[in-house]
Amino acid sequence: MAVPKKRTGHSAQGHRRSNWKATKPETTKCPNCGATVLTHTVCTACGTYKGKPVSIKDRVEEAPVKEEKKPAKKSTGKKAEKAEETKVEEVKAEAVEETKAEETSETEEKSE
Repeated sequence: MAVPKKRTGHSAQGHRRSNWKATKPETTKCPNCGATVLTHTVCTACGTYKGKPVSIKDRVEEAPVKEEKKPAKKSTGKKAEKAEETKVEEVKAEAVEETKAEETSETEEKSE
């Protein structure tokens, strides 16, 4: 492998790199939405390339289909009875809270 005998000076390095310049990237306008886009790339705004939809942004979003849950098996043990009782109590408690909230809102409206 070739190894340089001496270090390259700053001037020689600069002369070598004098033609190594950055260029301005070519841009075009998207025919679909009019946004500025790099040439030969997909539009980031609308997701099209050459007037055709390519990415997910431009496609029609389909709602994922959820599978319906099967009803739970009914058990006849004591635990099942207790669980049903607690559910009934929770529903009653929620109903009581809702009625209290409605009463307070009605009294506030009357006082105004």
